[in-house]
Amino acid sequence: MEKVSGPESWNAVLQKHRPLVLPAAHDALSARLIESAGFPAYQIGGFALVGARYGQPDIDLIHLGERRASIRDIMTGSSLPVLVDLDDGYGDVKNVTFAVRSEDMVAKVRAAAAARSSRQAMYLIARTDALEPEGMRKALKRGEKYLEAGADALYVEGPRDDKELEEIAKAFGGAALVTTMMEGGGETPWHSPQEFGEMGYSMILYPTTIIFRAARAMERAVADLRAGRRLDTKEAMNRDEFMKLVGLERWQEVEKKFQA
Repeated sequence: MEKVSGPESWNAVLQKHRPLVLPAAHDALSARLIESAGFPAYQIGGFALVGARYGQPDIDLIHLGERRASIRDIMTGSSLPVLVDLDDGYGDVKNVTFAVRSEDMVAKVRAAAAARSSRQAMYLIARTDALEPEGMRKALKRGEKYLEAGADALYVEGPRDDKELEEIAKAFGGAALVTTMMEGGGETPWHSPQEFGEMGYSMILYPTTIIFRAARAMERAVADLRAGRRLDTKEAMNRDEFMKLVGLERWQEVEKKFQA
């Protein structure tokens, strides 16, 4: 289950950018970089967040309390609309109601839909992982029920080939559909955003692209430091570039204004 919040309605963003490419931010700095690169929105998912903030795998070790603080911190780095992964709602319908405002999945979707303060301010994506354990027919049936329960969009996790991607798109033609491009892992075949859009998908999530590349870059940095090698300026920002990225000039203007 996913929820979306931000200054601009998700429907408005989708109308302007379809298919919508959503890189995952694992901290406030990566959220700021995503905005600086010109993306109109981004996502916060458990895989990258838990790996970066806690150095742990995303296997249900970190729950709502810890994630809530992490998500709040990440959102300070960007003013863009954001898609937030709520997993399965962290419990029953009471928990999912609390999670949206701060296993019967259909009831959870209804609870999440009812918990929204307004449909325009929050966009609800319902996710099913039933494809692998239960097969396509049951996954499609679940998706149908989630849309009937009030979800704005549907995310069928884990299509393994183009045939499955196309079958899902055909079954829900006209509905807003989400898929994931887990670069560096996962079975869904790689396609460009344009190709996914032509298949019928409205949003493409990229949960691993940034965190995997960032992890490799940090691994190389600590290895170089350990070996006594000097910083390669071609592969790194300098101080001025970094301070510009984190908004030093704006805070200097605030300081100057009020000191005067």
